Amino acid sequence: FTTPLLLTLKMVKLGDQLPNFKAVTNQGPIEFHSWLQGSWGILFSHPADYTPVCTTELGRAAKLAPEFEKRGVKLIGLSCDSAESHNGWIKDIQDYNKLSGNFPFPLIADDKRELAVELGMLDPDEKDSAGLPLTARAVFIVDENAKLKLSLLYPATTGRNFDEILRVVDSLKLTVQKKVATPADWKAGEKCMVLPTVKAEDVPKLFPKGVEIAEVPSGKKYIRLTPQP
Repeated sequence: FTTPLLLTLKMVKLGDQLPNFKAVTNQGPIEFHSWLQGSWGILFSHPADYTPVCTTELGRAAKLAPEFEKRGVKLIGLSCDSAESHNGWIKDIQDYNKLSGNFPFPLIADDKRELAVELGMLDPDEKDSAGLPLTARAVFIVDENAKLKLSLLYPATTGRNFDEILRVVDSLKLTVQKKVATPADWKAGEKCMVLPTVKAEDVPKLFPKGVEIAEVPSGKKYIRLTPQP
């Protein structure tokens, strides 16, 4: 991979449909759209197998897998090594994170970096021992139609917060159904904000639990809070 190629890579944009890629995983071959089976999904990438930060991330994701499942969200990881390598690494992941039983989600084997290139996941500043760019820590959250609802991109050196990923799933699934937005640091069950596009005359019908209007120096009534619908 040369620098010019890396500069041309583009990550998928919000609203784009992720391609129906075929991939080999440690649990067998998949086609992405068929694998979703009408569920939301989270695809998250890792630079390589047998790496320390990734070992903690996958352990945390595995511990939270039942919470994602309750929300109708499937998990799938990606690392730039073989499926055989993944299966060996999973033993370390389970041991280090004190996990038992079957690992709860598949890991894509992208040892040729083809999918990482296609989805714009490479980190040009981090190289492996062969001088090839590592896969960045990308997170793609997609809906049941494989359309991108949220993306996060961390450098290879910074581990992800999977509690935050769970939190944004709660926000995304709520706000796609209800005419609300979630404020900073919001958690499920807390007050939401009425969208600015909702007219005052529609508020009683849409928000029967009531709406609180915050008083601010401008006198404008744009901060409208309501219990989570």
